[in-house]
Amino acid sequence: MNEYESGPDTISRALAAYDLGAKLRQLRMRKKIALTELGKHTGLSASMLSQLENGKLIPTLPTLARVAMVFDVGLDYFFETRRRAGLFEVVREEERIRFSNEVGAERPGFYFEMLAFKANNKPIEAYLAEFPQREPGESVAHAHAGAEFLHLLEGELEVVYQDDTVVLAAGDSAYFDSSEIHSYRGLSAKPARALVISAPILG
Repeated sequence: MNEYESGPDTISRALAAYDLGAKLRQLRMRKKIALTELGKHTGLSASMLSQLENGKLIPTLPTLARVAMVFDVGLDYFFETRRRAGLFEVVREEERIRFSNEVGAERPGFYFEMLAFKANNKPIEAYLAEFPQREPGESVAHAHAGAEFLHLLEGELEVVYQDDTVVLAAGDSAYFDSSEIHSYRGLSAKPARALVISAPILG
């Protein structure tokens, strides 16, 4: 895995999943408008519009808003999922983005990658988490609404839940109410890796 990602490259990779340039071109071709004509309506140069369509530039929200107004569509057109009849989204390994649970920390407690970031309004959130080996006291306790399921794929992981401390080995799983204080600490020299699924608890 790569180190924690941040900056313009991360934004570019996240936006690439929406094919903004292809959607812009599709709108223009549907209306049979040339780049120069669209440029006159939006105040953007034909060269810039061409780069946007080819994915060489990332459009800003004001730019998308101008284009949306010209074609009489909402901004959500550019960010909606491709399938309307049913929900089916694929996230390729190279599309995933790695985050740290402690922004800016030199030794964060864990890293995570969102496994289904393309899907909207999903009832669960799935992550691939990596827990580097840490010393006692380095883990950060936290809590969040909902329930959490963790299945350890490799390595050893210490899980502290309220006053209980357990050690998970590869193949072990844990399910708990994540609104209670809990923390994780990698124990193995090779970082522990786990599939984590988080979901709201429905009353």
